Amino acid sequence: MKDLTGKTAFVTGGASGIGLGMARVFARAGMNVIVADLRRDHLDEAEAVLRADGVSARVRLMQLDVTDRTAYAAAADEAERAFGKVHLLCNNAGIGLARSIGQASYADWDWAVDINLNAIFTGVHLFLPRIRRHGEGGHIVNTASMAGILQYSGAGIYVTTKFAVVGFSEALRAELAPEGIGVSAFCPGGVRSNIRDYEKTRPERFAVTQEGGTAAPGPGFSFNEADRARLASLTASPEEAGELVLQGIRDNALYIFTAPEFRPGIEERFAAIQRAIGHDEAREQAALDLIPNLVGSPIYREA
Repeated sequence: MKDLTGKTAFVTGGASGIGLGMARVFARAGMNVIVADLRRDHLDEAEAVLRADGVSARVRLMQLDVTDRTAYAAAADEAERAFGKVHLLCNNAGIGLARSIGQASYADWDWAVDINLNAIFTGVHLFLPRIRRHGEGGHIVNTASMAGILQYSGAGIYVTTKFAVVGFSEALRAELAPEGIGVSAFCPGGVRSNIRDYEKTRPERFAVTQEGGTAAPGPGFSFNEADRARLASLTASPEEAGELVLQGIRDNALYIFTAPEFRPGIEERFAAIQRAIGHDEAREQAALDLIPNLVGSPIYREA
């Protein structure tokens, strides 16, 4: 999707942080934007920001729990009533649940999977038929994380869901490429947002008290003032992240990153994979001849 002017985007988790950064950037680029978010207070704040940007006429705000499939379907219908065809779906809603796997409860696991993974499938399930129906092409951006590429043991459940989002995005991209519908896995590193402010939105059905647990604490990092200043220099603003997403859509990028400083970790991970799998040229060629799209997917060879 090169020309986005007049196209419509549906952004979940869109009233704060990265989601609001996307919404502001999209609206400034001439897109219509549906901002869907669970929190009424964030929607009110986003409305004021977008009004100040002078783009409120191109924006609709909706309160939406993305884990409620009935409500999500109604929101999809409302989006089409507001702006007609939807071309861009940004599955951005998520929680940064910072708890190791060994410390987690069933409630932690079920909540993280429900919002970080199940809701992404729901969004695709609802909007993909609509994008196919209008036949004008489209794009789907699934917000994963650098934790979908590199593990962080202090947040094992979060890592698990975000690795799944990357795999989901890769499979969906290969599936939809012949139809002219792009898919990107958005893997932000440090972005100034409130993703760790998740406990305020924990539903009663996932209350940790059912197992005698406690709310999951944030990561226990300890930095001196100088290191805090250095760390701040490595984080992107939500608008900077939104600009990268916009460019990734225009480029039909498989991956969208915000944090080149993670390159050494990525290189170490893939070097470990290469060491473990070994090398047998004859078997590799035979496999490429027999099952080329499994052994070497075209999506990895795109420019």
